[in-house]
Amino acid sequence: MSETRNTNEDKKPPLNGRRALPLNNSNDEENMVPELEAFGLIPRGFNPKDYLQVVDVHMFKEPHEINKQQHHTDKYYSPKLIVRRGQPFQIQIDFNRPYKPETDKFWLEYLIGRYPQQNKGTYIPILVGDVLKPSEWGAKITHKQNNSIRLSIMSSATCIVGKFRLYVAIWTPLGILRTKRNSAMDTYILFNPWCQQDAVYLDDEKEREEYVLNDVGIVFHGNINDIKLRSWSYGQFEENVLDACLFLMDKAEMELSGRGNPIKICRVASAVINSKDDDGVVAGSWDNTYTYGVAPSAWTGSVDILLEYYSSKQPVRYGQCWVFAGVFNTFLRCLGIPARLITNYSSAHDNNANLQLDIFLDDEGKVDPKLTKDCIWNYHCWNEAWMTRPDLPVGFGGWQVVDATPQETSDGMYRCGPASVQAIKHGHVCFQFDAPFVYAEVNSDVVYSRREKDGTQVIEKIDKTHIGPLIVTKEVGGDGMLEITEDYKFQEGSDEERLALETAVMYGVKKQTIQDTLYHPQTDVDMNFQVQKAVLGSDFKVTITFRNNSRNYYTATTYLSGNIVFYTGVTKNEFKKHSFSTKLEPSSSSTSDVVIKSSEYMSDLLDQAAFHFFVTARINETGKILAAQKATVLEIPTLKIKTQGEMVAGKDMSVAVEFTNPLKQTLENVTLRLEGPGVLRTMTKEFRQVPMNSTLIWEVKCIPKRPGLRKLIASLNCDALRHVYGELNVQIQKP
Repeated sequence: MSETRNTNEDKKPPLNGRRALPLNNSNDEENMVPELEAFGLIPRGFNPKDYLQVVDVHMFKEPHEINKQQHHTDKYYSPKLIVRRGQPFQIQIDFNRPYKPETDKFWLEYLIGRYPQQNKGTYIPILVGDVLKPSEWGAKITHKQNNSIRLSIMSSATCIVGKFRLYVAIWTPLGILRTKRNSAMDTYILFNPWCQQDAVYLDDEKEREEYVLNDVGIVFHGNINDIKLRSWSYGQFEENVLDACLFLMDKAEMELSGRGNPIKICRVASAVINSKDDDGVVAGSWDNTYTYGVAPSAWTGSVDILLEYYSSKQPVRYGQCWVFAGVFNTFLRCLGIPARLITNYSSAHDNNANLQLDIFLDDEGKVDPKLTKDCIWNYHCWNEAWMTRPDLPVGFGGWQVVDATPQETSDGMYRCGPASVQAIKHGHVCFQFDAPFVYAEVNSDVVYSRREKDGTQVIEKIDKTHIGPLIVTKEVGGDGMLEITEDYKFQEGSDEERLALETAVMYGVKKQTIQDTLYHPQTDVDMNFQVQKAVLGSDFKVTITFRNNSRNYYTATTYLSGNIVFYTGVTKNEFKKHSFSTKLEPSSSSTSDVVIKSSEYMSDLLDQAAFHFFVTARINETGKILAAQKATVLEIPTLKIKTQGEMVAGKDMSVAVEFTNPLKQTLENVTLRLEGPGVLRTMTKEFRQVPMNSTLIWEVKCIPKRPGLRKLIASLNCDALRHVYGELNVQIQKP
C-alpha cells in the first residue's frame, strides 16, 4: 500500500540508520491513504464512476444493534463501533449497482497508527472468502440485496487492541479506488474474555460480568482489626474514557505492535498510572498536605482523574494506593482485561527485601526511630489482572499482581508486575516480574531487636503472623468481602508454607539468618493489649493484659507509646507517652487501662484517623523485654444520600446529600463530591463553614441515562475531616 504526501509533509521525521521507518507508537497519529492508487499512467478518458463504487457503509454501531449486543460493548458511551477481538461482527456496504463477484473485486483495509505495516499487524488487508476461520482475520458475505451486501468480519484473537481506521478498496484495471477517510467508520477492537483463543479468556459468566462489565467496585480500607469499606466508581464505559485509556499507551510511547499482549500492556500501564519518572496520570502525596490539588480521600472514582489527564496531559494531584488501584482497574476493565482491586492488610514495605521488618528498641524498650527504617502499611491496595502467561512454565497463568503505586523501581521505573499469584504462593519468585517484592509484602516476619552496650544484638521477639494476615477483594455479584489470603500463602506454620519459603530463599529472596544474634524468647510472661473502638472526637482506652505463667513474683515496668501515623505506618508524631509499674502474681493475670483523651490527639490527626500503639514491658527481675504493637482507626461519620420523586431513565430526579458535623469545632472550606455512573456526572459543591452539631443539606437535580441498579457515591473533604463517605443503591426504571 503506497502513501502520498502533500508538499508540507515532505519533511520526513529524522530516521536513524537502524530503521527504515520511525517507531509506530501512537494510536492517534494517521497516515494519508490515497483514494486512487494508480498502477501507472492514467489514460485521459478514465472515469472512476464507470466501476463499482461504495455509496455508504453501515457499521451497526448503535447500543441496541447486533454488534454491541453480541460483543458486550453496549454500555460504552461512544458513537463509534466497539467490538472484541476473535469474534465476528457485521457491516453492510451499499454500492452504486449490484455487486457481481465474477468481475468485481473489493477488499477491506484496517490500519492503525502513522506507519502501517502488514508484518507488524498495523495494516490488515481482508479479502472476502467463503468461510471464516475461528479467531483469524477474514470476511464473508452473509446477505445480498439489491445494491447492498452484508459482511461478517472476524478479527484475530491476538490482534492489536486500539482504534483502527477502515477503508473499502476496489480493484480496477488501472488502479485501486478507496473510500474517503471517514472517522464514522473507525472501529475500536478490545480484549475478549468471552473468546477461548484470547489470552484474557475467563470461563465463568458471573466473573466476566463482575471483573469486566461492573463499573462500580468496593475499596476495603481501615485496618485488620477494623475493616472499613467504601465504593469506587470505575466508570470504564463513560464518554471519552476509552480514548483516555488508549492515550495512556501513546503517552508511554508503547509500540503499537505490542498492544495485543496483556502482559506488556499491564507492565507499561503500571508505570504510566503514577507520575514518577514519566509524568504519568496520578501524582502521589502521603504528607497530609494537598495544596493545589484534590486530597486522595476526596475522589469518588476514576473518570474525573482520567479525563483531566487526557485533556491537560499533566499529572493529576493527588493519589494514594487506592486511587492508583482504582484508576488502574478502570484502565484494565475498559480495554477488556478482567481485573479486580485487592487489599492486603498489614502490608510490609521491606526496604531491603530480606523478608524481615526490623524494629529496633533502645535500652528502655522504646522504639528507636533512627534505626527503624522498614514500615508496615495498615493496608495496601493493588490490582490483579487475569491472563495466560506463555512466558512462564505451565500453571502460572490466571490472576497476576499489578501495582501502580510507586514504592520501588523495577527495571529502572516505578512499576510492579505482572507477578503470578500462583508463583508467589509457591515461592517461585524467580519468574518475572517483581515477584520477590510482592512475596515480601505478604510474608515478612516482624523482628524486635535491641543492641546491648557491648554491641551484641539481642532479638526480643519474632512475630511471624503480623504481616499479610488478611487479603481481600469484593465478592462476585455483591458488595460483600471475599477473602483470598489462601491464594497468596499457605497456612502459617504448615509444611507447605515452610516449603514455599525455602523455595523463595533458594530463588534468591534474602532471608536473614538469626545465628549471629542472640534469641531467647520470653516464655514466663505473656503480654497483650486491646484498643477500645471509638468515634472520632471521643475519649477511649487501651487495656494491657499480663499473664504470669511461672511460680515467681515479678514486677514489670511498662511503657506505652501512642503515635499518629499515616496509613503507610510512617509516624507523624508521638502524642501519648505513659509509663507504669505492674506487680505480677504467680500463675495469674492482671490488667491496666490507659485513657486516651480526644484533646491529646485531635489537633494532630491525619486524614485516615489512624493510630499506632507500641507497648513494651521490661520484667525487672530477669531483664527480659516484651513487645507488642497494634494499629487502630477511629470511626469517621458518614454522609446520608436520599432521592426524591420517581427514578426513571430520561426523566428528572433529585438527590440530596446530608451531613452533620460531630466535632467540637467548626469545619471550614468543606467540599462535597457526588457521582453515579449512568445517573449523573461528578458534581462538587463548596461550603465555607459547617458549625459544630449543624447539618448541611445539598440538593442536586439530574437525569439518569441508564436503567437498572445503579450506585450513587458521595465524599466530604476538608482539612479537619477526611475519608467521609456515603453511598446509595438506586433502581432506575425503564421509561
